[in-house]
Amino acid sequence: MSEPQRVFNIDKIYLKDLSLEIPNAPLIFAERESPRVDIQLHNEVKQLEAGVYEVTLTATVTAKHNDKTAFLVEVAQAGIFQIRNFPQEELAATINVTCPRTLLPYARETVASILARAGFPPVVLPHVGFELIYQQRLQEQEAQAGAAPAA
Repeated sequence: MSEPQRVFNIDKIYLKDLSLEIPNAPLIFAERESPRVDIQLHNEVKQLEAGVYEVTLTATVTAKHNDKTAFLVEVAQAGIFQIRNFPQEELAATINVTCPRTLLPYARETVASILARAGFPPVVLPHVGFELIYQQRLQEQEAQAGAAPAA
């Protein structure tokens, strides 16, 4: 008897949330030096039904001139993915690596576009090694499990 065929489909990609704050406008536009930019990314997974997952990649970009915030933009780019008939370890890797990698270009474009519309030079989200992040997370979980006292 043969194994069921694996299914990986992108049902929908959408912008789940978008926030832009420019708390020190208009004075911040008079600054001549480039701001210090901090980029934070994280992803969240929610199972909607058997084999269907919503994955949300959130990018938070903050730019500061000394202690003054030039802007804060947060983009939550989401997708609904059908992922069926994968072995458990491959399913976890697909959800935590392939899905965010699929969403990143959409989040990158949204961040650059919204900042340009707000009057700032665009910030381009960098390439992210989701594979490495996932492997590190697995190693941390294994280390924590090994360090946990036996009950």
